[in-house]
Amino acid sequence: MTLDPSEFPEATAVARRRRLPQLVWLVPFVAAVLGGWLLLDFMAQRGPTVVISFLSAEGLEPGKTRIRYKDVDIGEVKQIALSQDRSRVLVTAKLVKQAEDFLAADTRFWVVRPRVSGGRISGLGTLLSGAYIGLDIGKSEETSREFVGLEVAPILASDLPGRQFVLRADDIGSLDIGSPVYYRRMQAGEVVAHELDRSGGNVAIKVFIHAPYDRFVSTRTRFWNASGVDISLDANGVRLQSQSLLSVMLGGIAFETPGGSSGEAEAPLNAAFVLHPDRALALKAPDGVPMLMTLNFGESIRGLTPGAPVNFRGIDVGEVLGVGVEYEQGRDWFHFPVRIAVYTERFGLRGDGKGRGRESGGRVEQGLLKAMRERGLRAQLRTGNLLTGQLYVALDFFPELKQSGVDWSKRPLELPTVRGNFENLQDSLAKILGKLEKLPLDEIAGDLRTVLKSLDHSVNSLDKLAQRVEGELAPELVAGLKDLRSTLGSVERLLASDAPLQQDMREALREVARAAQSFRTLSDTLEHQPSAIIWGKSEDKR
Repeated sequence: MTLDPSEFPEATAVARRRRLPQLVWLVPFVAAVLGGWLLLDFMAQRGPTVVISFLSAEGLEPGKTRIRYKDVDIGEVKQIALSQDRSRVLVTAKLVKQAEDFLAADTRFWVVRPRVSGGRISGLGTLLSGAYIGLDIGKSEETSREFVGLEVAPILASDLPGRQFVLRADDIGSLDIGSPVYYRRMQAGEVVAHELDRSGGNVAIKVFIHAPYDRFVSTRTRFWNASGVDISLDANGVRLQSQSLLSVMLGGIAFETPGGSSGEAEAPLNAAFVLHPDRALALKAPDGVPMLMTLNFGESIRGLTPGAPVNFRGIDVGEVLGVGVEYEQGRDWFHFPVRIAVYTERFGLRGDGKGRGRESGGRVEQGLLKAMRERGLRAQLRTGNLLTGQLYVALDFFPELKQSGVDWSKRPLELPTVRGNFENLQDSLAKILGKLEKLPLDEIAGDLRTVLKSLDHSVNSLDKLAQRVEGELAPELVAGLKDLRSTLGSVERLLASDAPLQQDMREALREVARAAQSFRTLSDTLEHQPSAIIWGKSEDKR
């Protein structure tokens, strides 16, 4: 059957009705938006990742070891691996977002473990909680993500108020990191580092002085080693100095400004100072240009050491610089030259009001030279301490030795010397011993033995005499004593108060008294009536 196309019905276009999306598709959309937001928030809150290298990973564990700043957790160790050359350990740690500003180029990392340093114990909490990595924020404007960790924890934080200084010394002695620094016996700081200089000639010791003590460090401040107990036994006697028990055990440093620090400019950061061996040398006043002299002693100089004082009538005016020995070929003899320095600025000038100074030092030098020529100024070795035998150089006047062959053009000038008092004493003792050796001691000993024999014979004779006296005279003496005792008894009885003799004597004395009374009456009558002896006594006329 054949269909005619015209018979088909004509199609009519109808507009399509829009359908709303189903709500089920809203869920994945919201989930995608929320996931994106969380991802963006996670990326925004994600902290930096740093790599820290250490020599050892002792006590460090990925996922457990924390990173702390001022005891606040700011990160965690994520991975530990060896470096390519296997010489160090690379610790990868992730920090919190707030730590982004901590990563200056000079930021320091270290592993906190139990540690004893400078008399202080730190890190005891890690015995229970385990080790952690400490952080100290640097001050550099540059940032970094790779750091070299410290093997020893720093003593001080970088934000601690105060200033750091550098001390130069020949050796470090008993000082160590953490050793205290004292100001007027109060702890004002500590040693934070030490190292050899490039030449190896001395040691650079870095000290940190806390505020407010750092303002007392001026350009004139002196530092000295106050470690242990400073006991010195020299020509000046015994001296003992110490700062504290801590410095005795661990060592320490002290500083002071001569004359006080008021009005002095504060020393700048990292200013360099000399670390003196003791306080006496540190606070020693500047002496200016010294007057150098050479002394040639012919006697032993044992006990004279560099640093010994040069004394002028009780005042230290210089010091010994060195001692030595020289062979003089012309005289075929040995000399013992002693180099001394006389600080002329220690002398004052009287009369011009200028006091001490470089100009006065020149005048004093002229006065010393004149005293050598005219008043016999000489140098002499004297004993400063009999216990140790230490010597010092004494300058004094010896008028009897004015003339001397001094070469005034020679520099340094050679000052004439005289023998020391101790040497003179030894010479006197030697002379006395020489005279004693010349005495005929054998003859004297023989005579002494003869005298002793005679004395022994005399003693024996006296002993025999005593025995004879005791045997012959003792009985007679006993009988005589008995008779004497009997006589004394009779006398005692005769002189008793109730004895007849005593009564008769008393009666006789009474009669004598009555006779004396009658005689006195007769004398009175004859005195008034002399004729009574012829005519008799007349009657009294009333």
